[in-house]
Amino acid sequence: MTETTSRGLARITRVETAVERTGTDGIGELADLAPAAAAALNLLADAIKRGRADQDAIVEALKAAKIDEAFAGVLDAAADSVMTAAEDPYDFHDRLHADNLGGAATDIRRAFHWL
Repeated sequence: MTETTSRGLARITRVETAVERTGTDGIGELADLAPAAAAALNLLADAIKRGRADQDAIVEALKAAKIDEAFAGVLDAAADSVMTAAEDPYDFHDRLHADNLGGAATDIRRAFHWL
């Protein structure tokens, strides 16, 4: 009996969300997309590690898809949300949290700029 090897990168049979895995309530449907996004990027990393995909092509595809802007946009929106919800815009804790989110967004953009 011969074994056949698939030439595909991966076969996804099911995506399990954080809610299903932990039973956590209140995360929301949109946040459930984050594990799927992470899984897609992990598939690309795995394909590179296994030698089944050209790393330069993957990086260029990520740049062309503007992954950095999408990820940074999420963090910028989160920073805006923190400050919008803050009762006092000068509250140190809220300001620090928002600044860290905004700084992370800037770092992501800067990292992709140098690729």
